[in-house]
Amino acid sequence: MSSRRTEQAEINERRRLGKLQGGDEAVRKQHARGKLTIRERILGVLDAESFSEIGPLAGSSERSDAGELIFTPANFVLGFGRIGGRRCIAAGEDFTMNAGSPNPAGLRKSIYTEEVALRYRLPLVRLHEGSGASITGSGGKNAPTLPEPVYAPNRFESMARCLNAVPVVSAALGAVAGLPAGRLAASHYTVMTRSAQILAGGPALVERALGVKVTKEELGGPDIHARSGLVDDVVEDEKAAFERIRQFLSYLPHNVWELPPKAPPRDPLAEAAGALETIVPSNRRRTYDVRKVMDGIFDQFSVFEMGRRFGPGQITAFARLCGHSVGVFASDPRHYAGSLTAEGAQKVRRFVDLCQLFHVPIVTLVDEPGFMIGPEAEAAATIRHGAAALAAVALSTVPWASVIIRKSMGLGAYAHKPTGTFVLAWPSAESGAIPVEGGVAIAFKREIDAAPDPGAKRAELEEQFATLQSPFRQAEAFAFHDIIHPVETRARLAEWIDMAGPKLAGELGPPRFGFRP
Repeated sequence: MSSRRTEQAEINERRRLGKLQGGDEAVRKQHARGKLTIRERILGVLDAESFSEIGPLAGSSERSDAGELIFTPANFVLGFGRIGGRRCIAAGEDFTMNAGSPNPAGLRKSIYTEEVALRYRLPLVRLHEGSGASITGSGGKNAPTLPEPVYAPNRFESMARCLNAVPVVSAALGAVAGLPAGRLAASHYTVMTRSAQILAGGPALVERALGVKVTKEELGGPDIHARSGLVDDVVEDEKAAFERIRQFLSYLPHNVWELPPKAPPRDPLAEAAGALETIVPSNRRRTYDVRKVMDGIFDQFSVFEMGRRFGPGQITAFARLCGHSVGVFASDPRHYAGSLTAEGAQKVRRFVDLCQLFHVPIVTLVDEPGFMIGPEAEAAATIRHGAAALAAVALSTVPWASVIIRKSMGLGAYAHKPTGTFVLAWPSAESGAIPVEGGVAIAFKREIDAAPDPGAKRAELEEQFATLQSPFRQAEAFAFHDIIHPVETRARLAEWIDMAGPKLAGELGPPRFGFRP
């Protein structure tokens, strides 16, 4: 055989061995656990026939005594692909080899992942199942790896730079610990399956360090992290995770130097749009479902909500408005009357940063009595987290539209209106420094206590001061751009987005402040 044919044969053989991953038995074990391999995951999230691997021959090799090639591939897979026809980078650990703990070539490829996303300014999709480095090093007990040299770059630098340049999405599809867990947290959107866990340190480490025995599920299972806010979504299986990733990326541009793509517009269902007129109860103490309000305003089936179980009094979502990508921040009056809690403030701040970074206009649906109060709120430093959210809103330069559905009170009102906001109000709107009930209870406590019928006196004063918070009084003072019939909301917002959209083209590039995870 000629030298060239020998080289060609070796390329083909190395490619074949690389795709075997940890071997047939390891792959069978992965499938028996109900999980896909990393290659199956990448092919599952990308468009068909679009994956082009980077570094397929990275690994290590030796020859048997018989001269047979023994090739151990990098246990990290990386490459270009497409989602919805748009280019991206996809990568992840190979759990069939060393449970995803990186071998030398795998570590090099994983470190390169963010660099290649930055170089080509493409969205990055990470599919995680694995842990960080082992104490024995990548080569085993008898071959520990050397520490990094003093001149080595900070491992987190490229991850941080990615967050300020391209959309970064991460999925936890099994046990994720150490550096992969840190990577997952450094994302714009995170999703985990019901069978996944995310851990800074696993049960053995926790027991040795703290003397506490816990399972992986108790330590970092989906119920823990849906409430902690570490993940934006918990889904049943890997297929559902891939679909959520594809949906999320559809609302965002390739990078901060581009605008989000526009989709064909789809009117809301007529029933949902018509229900807006009567959805807010006339009784101010009764609540309603603000998600139904969203269904009546935004394009049909376009609302993509994130982080539903974290800070539930505030809803954050992407949606389409006449085909345009918009961020939606809505108060949910069914949780603490829509008050801004410490968790809710963190959620809002992060979402506003995300929309600002990728030039997505924001629509806010307001029914908020202000910051949450009480002992628990003070212990959670609510006002500090609230101030961070207010700062993010105040510095936001993307177009904003604020629809005041009912309450817009006190300092919390500033979470819904940076300078230049287009402000509309429904007839049910109430605005003021403090909700009527609380204000009356504070200012007229002695008068109420001294009245023959304190309850009647309180009701009389509340009714009297409620008129001062009337939207018509606010409109007379030019505190709103307009009071509208609820069924007019979509049409008025459509006018706004057409006027505001061109402004975004002149503000491309990184924002004045970066995205913080």
